[in-house]
Amino acid sequence: MEFKEKLLQGTLVKRYKRFFADIKISNKIITAHCPNSGSMMGLLNEGNKVWFSASDNPKRKLKYTLEIIEIEKKLVGINTLLTNKIVLEALKNKKIKSLAGFNKISTEVQFSKKTRFDFLISNNEEKCFLEIKNVTLSREKKIAEFPDAITSRGTKHLNELVVAKRKGFESYILYLIQREDCNLFKIASDVDKEYKLAFDEALKSGVKILCYDCKLNTKEIKLNNQINYEK
Repeated sequence: MEFKEKLLQGTLVKRYKRFFADIKISNKIITAHCPNSGSMMGLLNEGNKVWFSASDNPKRKLKYTLEIIEIEKKLVGINTLLTNKIVLEALKNKKIKSLAGFNKISTEVQFSKKTRFDFLISNNEEKCFLEIKNVTLSREKKIAEFPDAITSRGTKHLNELVVAKRKGFESYILYLIQREDCNLFKIASDVDKEYKLAFDEALKSGVKILCYDCKLNTKEIKLNNQINYEK
């Protein structure tokens, strides 16, 4: 997934009210939209280099959008609105081996009255629900973790994937790690114990787990390599 316009660079001042970030560029402070509802644990040190996009849409309240933060000379993609776009591109290009046999892709598909899944992918023989989670947290070297905050919505999605599996669908959850410096994924059980319980139940019930890191720079972000996860 390529950025439509060249990203602008600045330094982070602060993130506040979840969806706002003040960024210093040259000698002025601008406010950008922060498209990430998580805690962004470990990413928000004042002075971190950041890259952000600019929009010409006059209807937008904020012209700028925070896209990438640099941590210890490594880039981390924080825009959760891009996550499904990155995965969709990978699905179309058959970059996810486990899912390469599915040739029809539908997005934002209603499963029940209370749940939509990110994708329904299918072929002539089977249908598969696929839910995507964006991952930015890394507290230990080379280990990515999810979630970075309590996520009742994420727990609900795992539980609903179990229901889908029991109804005869294939069920997958894909953790997209928008960073390059991790080779193992695990659930942050100390952050959300209920999510870990739901993850374990999903695994036991036959929901399949996929974890991929990304190749990213300030021009594009692409799904890269599959990595292992800790059961």
